[in-house]
Amino acid sequence: MKVFSCIIVDDDEMDRLVMQSYAKRFLNLKVVGVFESAEKALLFLNQNEVDIAFLDIEMPGESGIELRKKALSIPICVFISSHVESAAETFEIQTLDFIVKPFKFPRFEQTVERIEEYMNIKTKADLYEQTTGGDAIYIKIGTEKVKIRLHEILYLEALKNYTIIATESKRHYVLKGLTEFLSEDLFRQFVRIHRSFAVMPAKINKFNSNEIELINGTCLP
Repeated sequence: MKVFSCIIVDDDEMDRLVMQSYAKRFLNLKVVGVFESAEKALLFLNQNEVDIAFLDIEMPGESGIELRKKALSIPICVFISSHVESAAETFEIQTLDFIVKPFKFPRFEQTVERIEEYMNIKTKADLYEQTTGGDAIYIKIGTEKVKIRLHEILYLEALKNYTIIATESKRHYVLKGLTEFLSEDLFRQFVRIHRSFAVMPAKINKFNSNEIELINGTCLP
């Protein structure tokens, strides 16, 4: 089991204690630092690498948002704050989740599930090297290259900085954004039907406001 190192940064002592108690319930989370200010957290980060940062926003001195901007190398950032109006700004600086205070354990558990899913996808995507040529794409899996013709692709799905290339037999995770794919001439046949999905019109069997049904029976939300 992969264990993720994490830090907690919050100026409220009770909130720090609650976060620590929740994190300790998960064997794959290891709290390596708890800080009451961004400045103290930065001193620690200058000497240590971590996988996850749980950050408050409003704190004396630098805010959690300012801290995140200085620590973008941390793979996962989760903001925990009562300032809901700041949520949109946090997602512009590579935020995986935003938890609104006060919150209970089930909400934190949902965040941990998202962290696990993201880390699993990140690991898979790192195994793929995507290149293009002709009417097909070639995905490198380990030392092998898999050829996928465009007509075999059911849909493209955006997932943060990754794209899922879905075929009848497999879902490939590629370290490349959906917008980047759609900007290439090779994918000019694909149409973005949702902020997260792109398909070729010929693959659509039924389209309405609730869902998109593809010709193979797959339904996209």
